[in-house]
Amino acid sequence: MSRRTVVVKVGSTTVTGADGRVDRAFLKALVDQLAALRSDGYAVVLVTSGAVAAGLEALGMTSRPKDIPTIQAAAAIGQVRLVETYAELAAERDMAVGQVLFTRQDVGHRQQYLNACHTLEKLLDLGVVPVVNENDTTAVDEIRFGDNDYLAALVGVMVHAELVVLLTDIEGLYSSDPRSDVTARLVERVEELTDEVLASAGGAGSAVGSGGMATKLEAARLLMDAGIPLIVCDGRRENVVEDAVGGKPVGTLFAGGKAALRGRKLWLAYAGRTAGSVSIDDGARDALCLRGGSLLPAGVTDVSGSFVVGDAITLADANGVVVARGIAGMSAEDLRKVKGMRSSQIAAVLPGWDGTEVVHRDHLVIV
Repeated sequence: MSRRTVVVKVGSTTVTGADGRVDRAFLKALVDQLAALRSDGYAVVLVTSGAVAAGLEALGMTSRPKDIPTIQAAAAIGQVRLVETYAELAAERDMAVGQVLFTRQDVGHRQQYLNACHTLEKLLDLGVVPVVNENDTTAVDEIRFGDNDYLAALVGVMVHAELVVLLTDIEGLYSSDPRSDVTARLVERVEELTDEVLASAGGAGSAVGSGGMATKLEAARLLMDAGIPLIVCDGRRENVVEDAVGGKPVGTLFAGGKAALRGRKLWLAYAGRTAGSVSIDDGARDALCLRGGSLLPAGVTDVSGSFVVGDAITLADANGVVVARGIAGMSAEDLRKVKGMRSSQIAAVLPGWDGTEVVHRDHLVIV
């Protein structure tokens, strides 16, 4: 029988109380719910925010600093305090936890991504609850996930979760911003991310967190493409995690449905870190997007970056709009020499060329 895995993510504003301090009573109630899920036969992964908030509390700071070094120092202090708290509370329920810290760089390369998947799977095999967070002590903007909502969705894919639950400080997705519109209503189920749904998302929410409903919709997009349902709900509602997993109506359910992307293509679309970009003409764009073709040098108009064979790259049309991601079959150096050429012309420029495509259709995902 395959393992049934649930990923639960808790945000900074839910981890902390009204005074901005880490709410140990809430964390105890959360760990109790995770223990109950395990008793019901589920494996559990906890994705937690709150390291910076915990560090600011330890340092006696009442507001989030502006400079990166101080934020990273606070994260270093707070991450220790946070995982120690989870470990102590879990031990009371005869559970062990293991800390896993990620940046985009850790999962942006295919082999590193697979290594991370194997680590998470082994922890679950051992009966350990992985406690996952972004590595705020080293992350900079270029390698940040930006918010743990997206990280939780990615972890859900990595462990083949049957459900991801985002615990937040509001009840779910509303038809409009409930802070400014008294007629806003809770959207209980979303089958498709339409323009109307996307327009209902607001900006970042709080002083201690970095996300908002928009980041939750990005997480939903990834999970819906993977066929994994997502629930966004009020994290402080009593027994909300157990109710969500049990199928009771809480918050907003983003239906999973049938997976549109799998394996390597799912990683390529959402986690792969690109090493460069290729501009293509309209004919190549139509061949890729409408006819399922591969990209040949003849359709390339420009090359950016210094990628090598096997790197992930983006493909953009004449207007600069990214239309696809793919795995490079040629290096940037070689492609610059032969871009725009027909296959019959290339052998004279690249004597060793064997007809390899710039990107083969099997290593391509339309975005």
